Amino acid sequence: MKNKTNKVTIFDVAKEAEVSKSTVSLVLTQSDKVSDKRKEKVLQAIDKLGYVYNRDAAALRSKRSNLVAVIINDLTNPFAAQLAVGLEEHLYAMGMLPMLVNTAESYQRQQQVVKNLKEYNVAAFIMCPAPGTEQVWLDELIHHNFPVINIMREVPFSRAPTILPDNKKGTHLATMHILEQGITDIAFLGGTDDISDYHERLNGFLSALEKFNIQAQPVIKAVTNRQGGRDAFNQLYKLAPDIKAVICFNDVIAYGVIEAIGQYGLSVGKDIKVVGFDDLADSKLMSPSLSTVAIDAHEIGKRTCHTLQELLNNTVAPVRTLVDVSLQIRDSSK
Repeated sequence: MKNKTNKVTIFDVAKEAEVSKSTVSLVLTQSDKVSDKRKEKVLQAIDKLGYVYNRDAAALRSKRSNLVAVIINDLTNPFAAQLAVGLEEHLYAMGMLPMLVNTAESYQRQQQVVKNLKEYNVAAFIMCPAPGTEQVWLDELIHHNFPVINIMREVPFSRAPTILPDNKKGTHLATMHILEQGITDIAFLGGTDDISDYHERLNGFLSALEKFNIQAQPVIKAVTNRQGGRDAFNQLYKLAPDIKAVICFNDVIAYGVIEAIGQYGLSVGKDIKVVGFDDLADSKLMSPSLSTVAIDAHEIGKRTCHTLQELLNNTVAPVRTLVDVSLQIRDSSK
């Protein structure tokens, strides 16, 4: 066995396993061209000698690793977790290894994460941009030959291809569903100015109002978590105590809204109708079950990886891809 001052090499592993250096290399790169028997001999030799595969050096030799950085803005949001799982499935199918990182909605943290991951020569960055992400910063990353794909949010005028749910359609459908019941005292709650999906979802709400020739209704911004939903409804109820329906930026906001409605002794679905956006797993299990706009996280992952393959093949990828959404009508808005 090698001592601590002598680094174990691939040649040492080959000698110990009684195979060629190329066979060891195939095992290290997870090739299927090696028999199970030889693979086991190599793995046993690696364990015995304590060999550590230098993936950084291998990446430099091949000019590209098989690592894909998946940078999520907020993993405390359940939909972000669903999205990450959908992405992982398709990335693994491509033979890529996802590296999942949470930026907690911080642009500064996102910049630091990207700087660190560049040192691993990742094959690409898939990111949901944090609020405030600058087009110049993103395009500079692309200029240095790192493929970048934005998901769920876009950075205006950036060169990065973007995969988005049809946000405007989703809130338009949700608002039309309420208006078609003859309800006009309706509000939009949640989201902030510095994220692109807020503007898209708000526009869907406003386009439905316009179709019914209804004047502006309350719009209240809030951070996109459960407490944000509670705070937004409390503010709304002081402003418009006769409110009859609420369209929420996402399901998590809706959960907070529902809790706040109950604190006023009101009934969700009867006194005030509520519609969310995302269709989280818990939304159909609630009592009352939450009406919501469903986003197919699996399809987002599929389209993202299709775009990634195009970028890796140096072919032109669509600048903007919209994934369809659907309205799930449940007890909270019937």
